[in-house]
Amino acid sequence: MFIFCILTEPFFYIIMADSILKKRGKASVIRFMSATQTNDKEYLFERMPVPGAVMQLSLPIVISSLVTILYNLADTFFVGMLNDPVQNAAVTLVYPVVLAFNAVNNLFGVGVSSAMSRHLGCKEYEQVRTCSAFGFYGALISGLFFSVTCTLFQMPLLALLGTDEQTLGATVGYMSWTVCCGALPAILNVVQSYMVRSEGSTLHASIGTMSGCILNIVLDPIFILPWGFNMGAAGAGLATFLSNCVACLYFIVLARIKKGNTYVCMNPFQLRKLNGKQVRNILGVGIPAAIQNLLNVLGTTILNSFTAPFGAPAIAAMGISQKLYMIPMQIALGFSQGIMPLVSYTYASGSRKRMKQAILFGLKVIVCFLLVLTVGYMIGAPAMIRSFMDSSEIVGYGTRFLRVMSLGFVFLCVDFLAVGVFQALGMGRQALIFAICRKLVLEIPLLFVMNWLYPLYGLPFAQLITEVFLSIMGLIMLRRVFRQSEHH
Repeated sequence: MFIFCILTEPFFYIIMADSILKKRGKASVIRFMSATQTNDKEYLFERMPVPGAVMQLSLPIVISSLVTILYNLADTFFVGMLNDPVQNAAVTLVYPVVLAFNAVNNLFGVGVSSAMSRHLGCKEYEQVRTCSAFGFYGALISGLFFSVTCTLFQMPLLALLGTDEQTLGATVGYMSWTVCCGALPAILNVVQSYMVRSEGSTLHASIGTMSGCILNIVLDPIFILPWGFNMGAAGAGLATFLSNCVACLYFIVLARIKKGNTYVCMNPFQLRKLNGKQVRNILGVGIPAAIQNLLNVLGTTILNSFTAPFGAPAIAAMGISQKLYMIPMQIALGFSQGIMPLVSYTYASGSRKRMKQAILFGLKVIVCFLLVLTVGYMIGAPAMIRSFMDSSEIVGYGTRFLRVMSLGFVFLCVDFLAVGVFQALGMGRQALIFAICRKLVLEIPLLFVMNWLYPLYGLPFAQLITEVFLSIMGLIMLRRVFRQSEHH
């Protein structure tokens, strides 16, 4: 069944897109969803006041990131309503595999969107379309490969993730839908969102992302809870799969409707115009971003393995804390991704002063906001954990984890913004240095050290110490970028 779903998904999306166009009529749909004109995009990137341009590009991404967080929290929240630590632990144990999707997302999404924005800045429109086609079919093939591989090697993978006899059944149910069936739509919709965003259409990118997220939140209780289908963690996986299919369909229909008024291209014949230089430019940014996410998977797997000996309550508490930590993380990430098209465009077009203004304005806004969140997390940590599972043991674990994690919010945003700038400028080497320093040099060795010094409770300190060092490193490297830009 899983292989059948995987192989038929791409054809389902394309057939549905054609059906919608035939029923509604192309002209009427175009009028309904009016596209952004080229001169509007040039005004946004070249002449709009920097604060307005940054907020116009970033706010839709931040809002969609917040909705994405709600969608990620929804699985944990509704599964937590079952008051069964085993079901909650299943969601936590599969999380590293779902996180691995981001490696492919970044390989094609970050790499292609950065290249598209830089070509737009140089007015090289045909190359923008070629990069877009490469990203779409790269994501499609990678999603299929991911799904088939995880289906064939499911049991060894589950053993590697740390499942035992108690958690195996629930983990299989959740993983079957989110990974074995769901890898393709999950990857493809994110990559398409990146490409739409790269040409300044952040509103459409956000609508596509949020449509799937909102549907997931609606479907979760229906599939998970006893009054619905009572599927537990497996129901959460099914809701996620269906919502990602809807988001993926939105972007495919959007690209077909806006054909001729968008640079996002799904025409396979466009790939004939692809050359080695373009591939190197895309992969030069995408591969370091993908490596960073693969190392995130490794770090999360090690963290879960150190938590597992303390039982399902500790695993559940760590999982809830990590999901709550995603709120500031996704805000910081969304803001840094939001300004990436502006940074790429202004860099390629030679407007270095405008580029610097955009980066500094973004940094001021996000630092102030995350300082407020830090205070809120320190005060409200017990209530936040209890809202997911009303267990004194889980609340006790989770409160201590979350308060330590919250101390790193401000440092995290500096780190993310710096990496976003390097990706936007095509500086893959600098982004790779950050990825290696984050996991291999700092966080993973610190997990071993902190677990030895202070078992379980010392684990969140590894992340905090890592973010402090990386934020300092990020500021130094950003200063160097600014100095280099002054000489051009």
